[in-house]
Amino acid sequence: MSWWRETLKGSMENFSTMSKSAVKISLDLLSNPLCEQDQDFLNMVTALDTAMKRMDAFNQEKVNQIQKTVIEPLKKFGSVFPSLNMAVKRREQALQDYRRLQAKVEKYEEKEKTGPVLAKLHQAREELRPVRDDFEAKNKQLLDEMPRFYNSRLDYFQPSFESLIRAQVVYYSEMHKIFGDLTQQLDQPGHPDEQREQENEAKLSELRALSIVADD
Repeated sequence: MSWWRETLKGSMENFSTMSKSAVKISLDLLSNPLCEQDQDFLNMVTALDTAMKRMDAFNQEKVNQIQKTVIEPLKKFGSVFPSLNMAVKRREQALQDYRRLQAKVEKYEEKEKTGPVLAKLHQAREELRPVRDDFEAKNKQLLDEMPRFYNSRLDYFQPSFESLIRAQVVYYSEMHKIFGDLTQQLDQPGHPDEQREQENEAKLSELRALSIVADD
């Protein structure tokens, strides 16, 4: 269970890192000298920066929601296992004590029924009784509760899984809207893809000509 929780946390951290990196890139572009020289380029980068900040804010909201509705319930569920394991260990210890005293009783039952042997047999049976009762109680508890615990896991996790799915649907729907809006802002009517590529290459050549990116 812990591996699944850690995998989900790692995935959320990757999303957060990617969105913050995108915000940093847009901020770096805004500080580029080309933004001072070309108003159209400034408008494009400003639109990109706004979109990246929206994406980052929504991503953080998604991370917080998953932390609350999925990660924390998983953590709470995992905290049950130490107590469950302890109950199993107590049952195993009670079984060992029961078998040890049962073997002692059987040993005296096989001996000749002399006075001392009968006395020891009676004493062994008296020692066995509470130990047997203790084992049977612990064993019955596990037999009753383990299936209920196992079967209840689906009811416990179903709301978390539903919340995770809803969060993913809302997130990607919002991302589609953010980048759809960005595409509309950046789209220039009458500019075929080939012309856009030529314009992008020209901008890239200007960036390469800057001293800060020149080869040593």
